[in-house]
Amino acid sequence: MRFADVLDAIGNTPLVGLPNMSPNPRVRLWAKLEGQNPTGSTKDRIAKAMVEAAEEAGQLTPERTILEPTSGNTGISLALVARRKGYRLTVVIPDNASEERIRLLELFGAEIVFSPGDKGTNGSIDVARRLSKDDRYFMPFQYGNPANPRAHEEGTGEEIVRDLPEITHFVAGLGTGGTLTGVGRRLQRHDAGVKVVAAEPELGDLVYGLRSLDDGFVPPIFDESVLDRKFLVNSSDSLRATRELTENEGVFAGISSGAVIHVAQRVAAELDEGEVVCLLADGGWKYLSTHAWAPELERAEKGVAESLWW
Repeated sequence: MRFADVLDAIGNTPLVGLPNMSPNPRVRLWAKLEGQNPTGSTKDRIAKAMVEAAEEAGQLTPERTILEPTSGNTGISLALVARRKGYRLTVVIPDNASEERIRLLELFGAEIVFSPGDKGTNGSIDVARRLSKDDRYFMPFQYGNPANPRAHEEGTGEEIVRDLPEITHFVAGLGTGGTLTGVGRRLQRHDAGVKVVAAEPELGDLVYGLRSLDDGFVPPIFDESVLDRKFLVNSSDSLRATRELTENEGVFAGISSGAVIHVAQRVAAELDEGEVVCLLADGGWKYLSTHAWAPELERAEKGVAESLWW
């Protein structure tokens, strides 16, 4: 496959079977490997879509600096798009982000503003909103930008329908809400019987990259009516499922992917039969410094607890 530009290589990620992860032999689990995007996450899709929508609308011009709050992946994706298109970028990121993400942001030339880690992405949003009052900045704001769910409706969801038209369930993590909203809309147009399921962290449990709707901020782009079910998942279950995914399937995915796998297994255990697609938002290599795959589970849990996950 050949592309004229790295941005054209975004999307069309593999859908692979996970035969050793399903608790039910009559239910097949499938992984949408979003870590195969150029910067290693699904956020490449929305970064490109948001920037190009802003260019078309005349909101983003060469003299303005892109500004975005992020826990890491959206910032990295915007950094690639900004560098390729010639824009400056400032990201606001919690100060407990993994070392890999900070180095990647620096590598692509982003200016980094740190927010308090104990306030999570909500703290980054607060800082970015204050900065955005300066007209020199343009903030795409992934949590409220309609290009976010549209990128998943026209891209991610379309690819799933193409590759697995017999899909019965779709499971993804609840972050900005863009993936669940966009993919859910496309799948339910394809077949109104497809069930859309969210993996939501327990309130107060820091499964970063995911968010609880009870934590005081509901992303404006999130359309909860698309959801059929929500399952709560904690950080310990997420970590264990991520490690099992690598051990049992050879799939090296980010830690929030474990939350999705854990929920998909709970769904599969209830079904007579089915085809369940799990969206794995990124690869595991950005998290090696957290020791999430350390031989000792206790060391892995400690390392992950000290860092952002997505």
